[in-house]
Amino acid sequence: MMVLPELSLLIFSITFLFLSLGKERGNLLKIARLGALGAVLAAIVTVGSYGEILYGAYRLDLFSQIFKIMIALGLFFVLLITDNKGDAPRGFRAEYFMFLGFSTLGLMMVVSAVELISLTLALEVSSFSLYVLVPLREAKTREQLEAAMKYLFFGAVSTGIMLYGMGYLYGLAQSTFLAEIALVIPDYLGEPVALVALLLVFVGFFFKLSLFPFHFWTPDIYEGSSNTTTTFIATVPKIAAAALLIRIASLASPEEIELTEVLIILAAFSMTLGNLAALVQRDLKRLLAYSGIAHAGYLLMGILTFTADGYVAVIYYTFIYLFMNLACFFVILKLAGDGENLSLDNLSGLARRAPLMALTLAAGAFGLAGIPPAGGFTGKFFIFVSAFQAGHLNIVIIGAVNTVLSIFYYLNLVRLSYSREAEGKEPLLLTRGEKTLCVVFIFIIIYLGILPYLPLGLFGLMV
Repeated sequence: MMVLPELSLLIFSITFLFLSLGKERGNLLKIARLGALGAVLAAIVTVGSYGEILYGAYRLDLFSQIFKIMIALGLFFVLLITDNKGDAPRGFRAEYFMFLGFSTLGLMMVVSAVELISLTLALEVSSFSLYVLVPLREAKTREQLEAAMKYLFFGAVSTGIMLYGMGYLYGLAQSTFLAEIALVIPDYLGEPVALVALLLVFVGFFFKLSLFPFHFWTPDIYEGSSNTTTTFIATVPKIAAAALLIRIASLASPEEIELTEVLIILAAFSMTLGNLAALVQRDLKRLLAYSGIAHAGYLLMGILTFTADGYVAVIYYTFIYLFMNLACFFVILKLAGDGENLSLDNLSGLARRAPLMALTLAAGAFGLAGIPPAGGFTGKFFIFVSAFQAGHLNIVIIGAVNTVLSIFYYLNLVRLSYSREAEGKEPLLLTRGEKTLCVVFIFIIIYLGILPYLPLGLFGLMV
């Protein structure tokens, strides 16, 4: 029962493995949605379970199980907002869903792994599946092949660097278990080797989170992948990366000034570079890629406090970021009927073509910009407060300035949707299910901005 979420996703993936052996039949997307819903229910059922398996290398507690619910929800909503167009080449859709399931399974394993070797294996299960997903796209373009090669190469390099850092940690602690490393590392934090070891281990997680200076793959992968693959990469792996950062950050302490200063520099550069680059983007997915780089900097602000309040703020912001991003990508997927990449001009007249869709995009953009009453404002507020209370006024000021910068390109999305005429474009008809999804996204984004206390209380129990 404790590993029911992982088992449900394993069955999900193996089912599509067998379906891929024959001719493509039936509605595979409907089967995938039912399987993802089963994973969500399995994760909910196991909340409250506690235990360790594999000789203590795999821990199941409230922290891991809540993150598994978030990961399963992310997969479920990604499959809900997609359709049968533009996902993968015809004849390979069973394989596409299989690798999507295996990648999600790897991410679930990541949040429960409390030992370096099992953590690395879980990361590789997730990463190798994504390497295959990136080039799976109906249209054969040079960009998608280039994106696939870049993702594979940079992913391999970041994994190698991370393993090098793990070797240092093992040399210091004579153990690969995080709990035992946490007992030894404080004695060595004054030594350069401990700082180097932690930073090298962070590299693999920074790559997943698209944090500076490991961000350069992000815009090309977003642009070259199919819209559904991009939606998945932009949302679900970020949840597991946040959980990983919290686990590794717990090895350090606020007294480690050198490590804190390095993280402050990385957060500042990530926010500034991401927002400045996003200002000049015309491609919607590249704009959201640079937006993700900036938001990785905001998340790191909470991590570098090395306090429970900071970690709770990071978990809350990760949760609301999932739905804000999904709302924006839902609009992209609906507008790009054949799976093509969209530019900002494609948003022209959206309010006249589909008012509810334009409102959904506005809710997501307002949230990402940090404008009240959207949940993004509340999430950033908690992160800024935790960083300020930890004594990091400088990064709070930089974060506030970057929030103002981001307002320009986020509100530009809303301006194009509402202020331009839909010249020569037919009305965009939404099904009842799509209208329901729009309402769900808008409700969640606004509700979490106005009444954050229930999720905050739950997340507080996790740390």
